[in-house]
Formats: sequence, C-alpha cells, structure tokens
Amino acid sequence: MHILIIGAAGMLGRKLTQRLVRHGALGERALEALTLADVVRPDAPEGFEGRTNRVTADLSAPGTAARLIEGRPDVIFHFAAIVSGEAEAEFEKGYRINLDGALELFEAIRHAHRAEGYHPRVVFASSIAVVGAPLPFPIPDDFHTTPLTSYGTQKAISELLLADYTRHGFFDGIGIRLPTICIRPGAPNKAASGFFSNILREPLVGQPAILPVPDTIRHWHTSPRSAVGFMIHAATMDTGAIGPRRNLSMPGLSATVGDQIEALRRVAGDKAVALIRREPDPLITRMCESWAPGFEATRARALGFTSEDSFDDIIRVHVEDELGGTL
Repeated sequence: MHILIIGAAGMLGRKLTQRLVRHGALGERALEALTLADVVRPDAPEGFEGRTNRVTADLSAPGTAARLIEGRPDVIFHFAAIVSGEAEAEFEKGYRINLDGALELFEAIRHAHRAEGYHPRVVFASSIAVVGAPLPFPIPDDFHTTPLTSYGTQKAISELLLADYTRHGFFDGIGIRLPTICIRPGAPNKAASGFFSNILREPLVGQPAILPVPDTIRHWHTSPRSAVGFMIHAATMDTGAIGPRRNLSMPGLSATVGDQIEALRRVAGDKAVALIRREPDPLITRMCESWAPGFEATRARALGFTSEDSFDDIIRVHVEDELGGTL
C-alpha cells in the first residue's frame, strides 16, 4: 500500500499520518510507502520503516500533481487548502489553491488513467461551507449547494469535478464534508470559525480567550480524531454503496456556544470558564448566523461514519490527545 497525503504538514494531515504509521496498515493492507506533500516540508513520520518521500510543492503549479503521482499511490488524501477567512480575503489565492490545485490533481490522474489504467481511491476533504443560508435545521442530505463564501464555492466546484471524474472512471473518488474541527490543537489559524476552538483550548491550559459572538450561535462540530476516522473509513469502505452522489455530509454534533461553555465548565470547572472574555464582533456574528447549524447526515451514518455524541466527549478527546490525558 502506497499512500499520498497532500497537505501533510497541516493539522489533519499530520494526525492522519500518525494514525496510519501507528497502525502500520490501511484497512487490511500493510503500509509500505508514504508520499507526504505540502507547501512546507512535512515532518518525517516517527517509527515508520517503509519508504517515505517528503515533498515541498505547490499543488496548483503546473506539473506538480503529475510528479506527486509518479509512484502511482493506491490512495490519495487531498487536504491542501487555505481556510475560509483567508480565501475570502485573498480571492485569487483562494481559487488558485483551493480549486486549481484540485483540478491539477484530477487532471494528472486522468492522464495517467488513460495512459496505463491507473485508478486510485481519492479522498477529498470538503466542507460544510458548500451550503449557505437560508438553512433548515437539521439540513437534509439532499439540500442544495449554494455557498455564500469563496471558500465554500471553491469546495463545491471541486465536489462536482470529483463526482464527474469518478463517473467517467478516472478514479474512485469520495468527498468528505467535514464539520468544523473542534478542538483544533496548536495556535489559532485564519479560519473565521477559529473562536469555536479558542474558547475551549486556551482556558483548558489557563490562558484567556475572546468570544466574539453570542452564546446562542449554533454550529456543527467534530473532533480531529473523528475527522481522521472519516478519512480512513472513506479510504477503506466499499464505495459501490455510495452511488453517484459522491460527496457526503459527515456526522457531527450540533451545539450552541453556550453548550460549549457549559461542557467546559463540567470538564474543567468555573475557573476555566472565567477566562473567556466576551468582545462582541457584529461582523463575525453576522457570518456565523449564516453557517450550518447541523445536518441529518443520514447517508454517512448508514455508510458507517461516526462522531462524538456530546461536547464533553469532544473536550475529553482534546485532553487525551493533546494534553497528556490530564488537566
């Protein structure tokens, strides 16, 4: 088994690499080779005895995708993207990275397929940003994709391309619409949704955090651990059960900011909650009011995808995976 991870230096790319190396296999096939690619050189996976190729490359640059698949990986995980806030602020960069990069990859695989029958599994990290207000709650699986951000538009177009290239038999693709990842480890990023993690991550280690929206804001969440689980399940499942609608809204947890805060109180106490400082931001609030409050995710659940049942569980996952298991 040879696996290519594009966006391997990012948070989910690193966690996926670590889990694959820890298990030494993907499904029932032993892991023999890893190609790890990103715009910065990914770290070498500790404890992996197979072949590793770490590549510093911009997927959107002509010819990069063809070079990345020269080793004909069996499974390709495509995470590479710039996040929502950055894609909105830097229009051209957003389309180049988030859309052109995906098209370059799909085209490189198409040419390899026509030349020699190459047919990998492609797991594409999409987003719940492909839907836009007005939104029902919960959002059904057949709800139309009408994104209201450039990031969501770029993901929605990539989803259509993935489905069409799969329909033509160039590769076996599946798009995973990830909920907002919470709690994201590390430093805050440029995602507009970053505060959902910040108000939990910082107080858990005794640091203050700013909350720019009301406690009533509701959104759709999953943990990094579950997100990696989605990708692995997508890479190993029988895609014949999916049918022609190749992009799936993942299970998650619908919660208000107030629900998050009360879960933090139950897990870490009043002292942690007191570190949250409310600084209302009308612009961020307006943005959040148009975001997805929650999905039915009926198809994904029926296909075996699972997520957490409570925000207490999401916080405990962060404590176990990032804080050594104790506060």
